[in-house]
Amino acid sequence: MNRPSFIISSLLLLAGLASMTLFVVDQRQFGVVFALGQIKEVITEPGLNFKLPPPLQNVSYIDKRLLTLDSTDNEPVLTAEKQRVVIDWYVRWRVSEPTQYIRNVGTSEAAGASQLNRVVRNAFQEEINKRTVKELLSLKREALMDDVKTEVLGQVRGAKPWGIDVIDVRITRVDYVEAITESVYRRMEAERKRVANELRSTGAAEGEKIRADADRQREVTVANAYRDAQKIKGEGDAEAARTYSEAFGRDPQFAQFYRSLDAYKASFANKSDVMVLDPSGSEFFRSMRGSAGTPSGVKKK
Repeated sequence: MNRPSFIISSLLLLAGLASMTLFVVDQRQFGVVFALGQIKEVITEPGLNFKLPPPLQNVSYIDKRLLTLDSTDNEPVLTAEKQRVVIDWYVRWRVSEPTQYIRNVGTSEAAGASQLNRVVRNAFQEEINKRTVKELLSLKREALMDDVKTEVLGQVRGAKPWGIDVIDVRITRVDYVEAITESVYRRMEAERKRVANELRSTGAAEGEKIRADADRQREVTVANAYRDAQKIKGEGDAEAARTYSEAFGRDPQFAQFYRSLDAYKASFANKSDVMVLDPSGSEFFRSMRGSAGTPSGVKKK
């Protein structure tokens, strides 16, 4: 083997050994070095580190950041008054002791999330069984979340600590199950319809009352106007009769003649009117015969 080939082979060998013995721990992770399946060292600070090549030593990484666990179970929970409700929640947690976490939970975040989900769900079921729906929707919900957090911390910090910290536990939604929700919506709809019908009935009654009052006022107004009109008309007729009586009393013959003219005018109001009478024997045409019925001041022709 020539010298250049030897140098290249040596460099490749050194690079292979370096890749198997050197590793970098990110600032967002814990580095856990295993020696034949046992935890040899936990590296908490970021940087370049050394280990023996596999299979003598291996390294695993665990996330040290704040993690979020969201609820995925939609099973209903019974309240104190035996109402079935569905809740959504989330938990903020992180790995604090990698050694305890690996020994009691596992080497991945998914293993911790799975076990933590079970503990949180059981804690919520236990606490909700003690409370009513009204308390779940009121300010007492804060006390519920605090109690759940205390119970969960008691589980993960028990005889075999999980090596995790639970930072916060929150409920994001409380709702009835679908069947009960439909029933509640129907009751709400029926109540709104009842209120609407009651308001319509009240409005219709008020409308009838207003219309009846308006009709009454109209009848009173019309009756008063008719009374005043008849009174004025009567006074006018009386005044006219008095005037006629006074005027006709001065010349009775002229009055008789004037009344005859009115009668003639009324009898022949239309051109098509026809009257068959005997002029010689009828008193109706006496004024036209030029007899004694001719009024004073009227000349015969």
